[in-house]
Amino acid sequence: MIIPRREFITSSLIGATLLSKTSTSRAADLPSAVRRLRVAVMGMGRGLDLARAAVALPSVEIAWLCDIDDARIARAQKALSSSNAKAPKETKDIRVVLEDKEVDAVFVAAPNHWHAPATIMACAAGKHVYVEKPCSHNAWEGEMMVKAARQHQRLVQMGNQRRSWPGVIEAMAQLKAGVIGPVRYARSWYFANRGSIGKGKVIPIPKTVDYDLWQGPAPERPYLDNVVHYNWHWRWHWGNGELGNNGIHALDLVRWGLEVDYPTRVSCTGERYHFDDDQETPDTTVTTFDFGKKGAMWDGSSCHPRPQEASSFVTFYGDGGSLSIDGNGCKVYDTKGKEVSKTTGEGGEKIHIANFFEAIRNGVPLKSEIAEGHKSTLLCHLGNIAWQTQSVVNVNPENGHILNNRDAQKLWKRSYRKGWEPKV
Repeated sequence: MIIPRREFITSSLIGATLLSKTSTSRAADLPSAVRRLRVAVMGMGRGLDLARAAVALPSVEIAWLCDIDDARIARAQKALSSSNAKAPKETKDIRVVLEDKEVDAVFVAAPNHWHAPATIMACAAGKHVYVEKPCSHNAWEGEMMVKAARQHQRLVQMGNQRRSWPGVIEAMAQLKAGVIGPVRYARSWYFANRGSIGKGKVIPIPKTVDYDLWQGPAPERPYLDNVVHYNWHWRWHWGNGELGNNGIHALDLVRWGLEVDYPTRVSCTGERYHFDDDQETPDTTVTTFDFGKKGAMWDGSSCHPRPQEASSFVTFYGDGGSLSIDGNGCKVYDTKGKEVSKTTGEGGEKIHIANFFEAIRNGVPLKSEIAEGHKSTLLCHLGNIAWQTQSVVNVNPENGHILNNRDAQKLWKRSYRKGWEPKV
């Protein structure tokens, strides 16, 4: 079932206030320990991991599974059959989910080009949202997501789960307390061993797939045999490269530890060095960020794992030593490189999702509220824009907007399929 966009948006806006009041009423009437949350999950790749973690928490029901591929929904149904209260409803169209007044929250784990449009529609329909990283496909969308959350008074959490890990929280507390003195710089790394995505051929759309809905807000393109369900990451039309795929996790910690918001200058050098194929995004880059009197870098190597280099996930450098975060905790070193302390803690998605549910039930602060998620995601967008334009991008430190660079400014927002541009 596909609902005309104009009809959907009109009904959503009319009903948003009533839905908000209904949700608030239920929270007030029932103790948090027994209030069951009904959630929907969009995108049954990464979304299946989130669904498993969510349903393992108390008083949570997966009410809907949404994916454009019947085969992925069937796999998810089987995986959740022993843990969910009853079989979730199924749909390929997120707009059908948003008509269900009993749905409290939506998990958005579809491809990146869907993150912001789905989040904005869900907020308008009175739903709280857990959106996977990066929160947006482009910088403009991130600002619209913040605006939608505020306008509709919805909770929106980005899925950068390290924000909720106790060992990482302790590391940030140590930095703030001055364990390594004034913090001047941060370095971060990502290594992988990805193979070639080949050169795609136009083929008939598989019968189980609704490619029209998969494209959704993105301008239409032919169905290729090497895009759905994962390699869209490496095409600018749908994805954000390795910076948006994995760099976001490290750069979120960088921004958190340095206690900065927007940079003043961003550069990115590198290329697609390893294969001659359809990948448009670079596989090897060094991206640098200036934040006034502090700085940072992200070194990404997607196709060469560099096993001999024992680099941490993120390292902060201060006048009195350094602090490295890797896995679920951190290590502190003095100026001579001697380890002086170590912390560890819980990891995974469940603790971050638990924070999201507790915010809905009891109003506790979100660990990664969308305004913070947008600021961290924006670092990835700015790095990608610097690479695409082969320029140093100067930035307004007050709002993150690009200064005096027309080519770069053109990439602040994308073009949308007719009728699909997000509206707030």
